[in-house]
Amino acid sequence: MRTHARVAIIGGGALGASLLYHLALRGWTDTVLLEKDDLTAGSTWHAAGLCTQFNASLNVTRLLMRGVELFRELDSGPRGPIDFREVGSIRLATVPARMDQYRDARGLARITGLPFEIIGPEEIGRRVPLLSLDGVLGGAWTPTDGYVDPSRATLAMADAAREIGAEVERHTTVTGLRQLASDEWDVVTDRGTLRAGIVVNAAGIWGRDVGRLAGVDLPIVPMEHQYLVTDALAELAAAHPEMPVVRDTEASFYVREEGGGLLVGPYEANPKPWAATGIPSSFGRQLLPPDFDQVAGVLDLATRRIPALAHVGMKQLLNGPTSYTPDGNALMGWVPGRRNLFVLSGFSYGIVQSGGAGFNAAAWIVDGEPVDNLWELDVRRFGPYAAALSYVVPRARETYEREYAIPFPFDELRAARPLKTDPLYDRLAAGGAVFGARNGWERPLWFVPDGEPRGDDPTYRRPAWLPYQAAECRAIRERAGLLDMSSFAKYVVHGPGAAALLDRLCANRLPTVGRVALTQMLSPRGGIESDVTITLLAPDRFYIVSAAATETRDLDWIERHLPSDGSVSVANVTGAWGVLMLAGPRARDILGSLTDADLSTAAFPFMAARDILVGPVPVRALRVTYTGELGWELHHPIEWSRALYGLLLEAGSAVGLADVGYRALDSLRLEKGYRQWGVDIGPQDTPLEAGLERFVALDKGDFIGREPLLRQRAEGITRRLACLTIDLAADDDLFPRGGEPVYTRDGLAGYLRAAQPGHAVGRTIGLAYLPGDQAIPGTVLEVEILGERRTAAVVTAPLYDREGGRMRV
Repeated sequence: MRTHARVAIIGGGALGASLLYHLALRGWTDTVLLEKDDLTAGSTWHAAGLCTQFNASLNVTRLLMRGVELFRELDSGPRGPIDFREVGSIRLATVPARMDQYRDARGLARITGLPFEIIGPEEIGRRVPLLSLDGVLGGAWTPTDGYVDPSRATLAMADAAREIGAEVERHTTVTGLRQLASDEWDVVTDRGTLRAGIVVNAAGIWGRDVGRLAGVDLPIVPMEHQYLVTDALAELAAAHPEMPVVRDTEASFYVREEGGGLLVGPYEANPKPWAATGIPSSFGRQLLPPDFDQVAGVLDLATRRIPALAHVGMKQLLNGPTSYTPDGNALMGWVPGRRNLFVLSGFSYGIVQSGGAGFNAAAWIVDGEPVDNLWELDVRRFGPYAAALSYVVPRARETYEREYAIPFPFDELRAARPLKTDPLYDRLAAGGAVFGARNGWERPLWFVPDGEPRGDDPTYRRPAWLPYQAAECRAIRERAGLLDMSSFAKYVVHGPGAAALLDRLCANRLPTVGRVALTQMLSPRGGIESDVTITLLAPDRFYIVSAAATETRDLDWIERHLPSDGSVSVANVTGAWGVLMLAGPRARDILGSLTDADLSTAAFPFMAARDILVGPVPVRALRVTYTGELGWELHHPIEWSRALYGLLLEAGSAVGLADVGYRALDSLRLEKGYRQWGVDIGPQDTPLEAGLERFVALDKGDFIGREPLLRQRAEGITRRLACLTIDLAADDDLFPRGGEPVYTRDGLAGYLRAAQPGHAVGRTIGLAYLPGDQAIPGTVLEVEILGERRTAAVVTAPLYDREGGRMRV
């Protein structure tokens, strides 16, 4: 075995082989894949090999499409065939909400170019005569779906990589990972030690165990998954077109042809985790004992849908472990807290994802960032809390049993909650708060008046919480509102080199002492890595605030750029500081009654920061707002949260101060045209495209991403984020929220990144990136919502208080 490699990939399944192949295509052949057994041992060899491209996420859909395209190429290429069967797939609908899901998915398919149709029961019966159509309303037909032989696909990728110059070492067990002062890794195996510049954990079900070798806990747990293979069916004996893969989503099973019979895979309730505390060292190319009782209920439903199953024998019930994470999406990217350690694990349906994941992982390693937007798979979307078995196991179980559940907009998982709560949680709950979770934190979404329904019934259409959102928006626009924003990520960056570091990371100029600046941190190609506010507390001390969801990501970005001389340190103070947002035209009256500090605009201008006392509570008050109204973020040591909240609530009672939630903020920020990272802006978007030029100081000197922006400005900006109003009648039950196609007369022009009703302006507002010549006010468009088109128009933004006088008053 060799002793040095540029990249060492641990794990010889579909993901590891795909990465090896794609790195080789990029010219990185000083690479080696280490496999403890034979290639495909683990989850790959026994996988059903389904190749679906149907997903509620635009970004994951693109990843899946890349995987199918790769299998198509391999199947017809010199290393084929790999038994890729492009038979199509049909998802059944037996409840009306499922049809809405398919209408929504059809819009997404049009954005990505995925062939996709909604078909009726008659067409379903023609394509799959075996099915009973009892209760079937229709189905989703994806003609380019199918299945593949997982082992052949994996071996083809590995063989192709070896032909280019990469290496594969089988029967080589990794027993240790030691990082050196040079940031290289000693990869200790039972055949010797290999020194690698980069280590990739592509170990699949062993991903958690391999992570621990490097001192990292990853939120991965193996789950038992079974599928049944039948004897041959007489109904399939005659020559016939192979049936599509069928998913009966309400019954929660998939079925495809296999060797003259059927392969039926259930996703049952109360699934079983396996070896959560560590996989036995002897486990390799093995199966788990079958458990018919575990899946009998779903198989009974399958028999009702496919009557032929009632009179055919069972050839085999296979039970094999597969990886799950707390949200069902894989873990990809550089592991925070470690240099040169990359993860490519936690894929619950990794066969079809392997092509797109390997392609993007290779780009991430070689170029420093992936081609596609992979935030939903980024390992940094979780914090350390997620790896605890008390969290990852119940979340993985819920995710597994909801594999075919309708992914309603705004719906959230409920297992292992509440997890992180601030001191106001019980008071807000008693006040009617309906909570959502971000990065483990419970946050109020809206407040339910006494005696009213919660308003959280899942739907693709107009939600029942809309009146509560409207009332909270009116409170902020007309009086004042109070929002607990303690889940905000918060960091202190300090030291003699802090200013130089942040000036290099930030596109905007840094603030002076006592001032606040909004800025983006950019990637080397000019995409928006982070969107933060920075307050200068002292010449060498900065206070940075970012979104709750990006706490780990943003901290990691800063830490990866720290100078090696120790001149800068960064501390994550998220859990130590609470934040209450007070906003609205009466905000100054309320806060002023509780402090001796001068709150006048002259003494405390917009985008300023002051340390004040609110009653006895020490507060770092930032005069910033995400609402467009006069307001403050009141940052305070979190042990003072209850006292501060009580003081504000009491002082505001006379002027109608109201508790508000994040749903109101969603609406208010669109009325003002404010951006949100991960929704309107992200790594694939530049500040110039997003209309954030005023936050970019191209003349301040060099910063990461400056050169691409200069080139883009010189060559011309070909697309821009435009503000749209969408014509929806008062009684229209359609509710755009982002992800809907936008059309001109010439065809598809883009898609909504976000949409919400603007209660103060009386219009439904959307944001969409459009070609530059169409992103001009007055352009008439159409938006497709659940298959229906509504007229829209590009308008000048913001729609509310265009001059910004209300928040600066």
